[in-house]
Amino acid sequence: MKVFHPPTLLAPFGVLRLIQFRRNGYSPGVETSPPILEDIRSPVRLESRPQPATVTRERPASDWEEPDCPLCGRRRRQVILRAFDNAAPGDWHRYEVVRCLDCQLCFTSPRPSPELIRQYYPAGYGPHALPLRNRRSPWWSRLAARSGLLFQARKALPWHGQGRLLDFGCGGGSFLQRMHGLGWRVTGVDISPVAVDRICGQLGLHALVGSLPHPELPPQAFDVVTMWHSLEHVHDPLEVLRGAHGVLTARGRLLVAVPNFDSLAFRWFGENWFGLDLPRHLTHFTPNTLSAMLERAGFRVRNVRMVRHSHWLRRSAAIARQERRLPWRQQWTRGKVGSRMISSYAFLTRQSECMLVTAER
Repeated sequence: MKVFHPPTLLAPFGVLRLIQFRRNGYSPGVETSPPILEDIRSPVRLESRPQPATVTRERPASDWEEPDCPLCGRRRRQVILRAFDNAAPGDWHRYEVVRCLDCQLCFTSPRPSPELIRQYYPAGYGPHALPLRNRRSPWWSRLAARSGLLFQARKALPWHGQGRLLDFGCGGGSFLQRMHGLGWRVTGVDISPVAVDRICGQLGLHALVGSLPHPELPPQAFDVVTMWHSLEHVHDPLEVLRGAHGVLTARGRLLVAVPNFDSLAFRWFGENWFGLDLPRHLTHFTPNTLSAMLERAGFRVRNVRMVRHSHWLRRSAAIARQERRLPWRQQWTRGKVGSRMISSYAFLTRQSECMLVTAER
């Protein structure tokens, strides 16, 4: 497995490097299995952080699971990564990511049980915060959305069907609020009772506590289901996708955004990659494995888009620098110019930090 580096400043968009890669037999867009990084296997990289005087997280053995593969259900696996929880500097535990040797899906194992994992989400967890503004979008913005002229990632969606939308993992409700302002009839689902209470009480929108499938959601009740960086957090993603399939109308659309485990950023930063977020991220998708899971749930995959997040590169560089593991060739990812150049290169070669998959029932 070759590890490819971004182009030099003389070729800012990677054209020359892209030609060189093709001559060497590399084809952008053809997925490869995430590598077992050499520096992760070295004895120096496997040293643990100094154990704090007081460990605040208890880890009863009974609350940790070693699940079967969430996609194919088999148990043949290989450890490809060991990493700290970069959001908790005092946590000395190393979490493992394994790859299924049958279907190539990567997932966290062992992992916290559904009851235990709640303590890994702090009270001020960012996605559960309320949006800063609470206002209705202007009439021209609503008209553009209904006519399909306004679509930029999760800022707005083209109007579909009767405009009934379900946002799974709605968090603080910012996307629900935005789409409600554009005229959609919105419903949110989130596992956090605090977040749902805030959405209902302070935003005046409809939201439910729980997951998919949900007993209060009737079959074929929605035209669009969205999952913005939520599918990687659930213990049974295939069951969640099947639940989404059940609540969608015929030809209803599903949009799933997740980190791209086949990204250039992961190959560069490994255990310090910002998109890893262990142990909260339980499944680590690539374009192929996510498409395979969607098809197994009954969907037809229509499109796989790369999504750039250059600030993820800067955050990854900050984590690596904090851990004193930032090689000289990655120093320039700390700045906006360098990180945006690398992110653009990764986008052109279909190795972006994130991906957005559109599927249809």
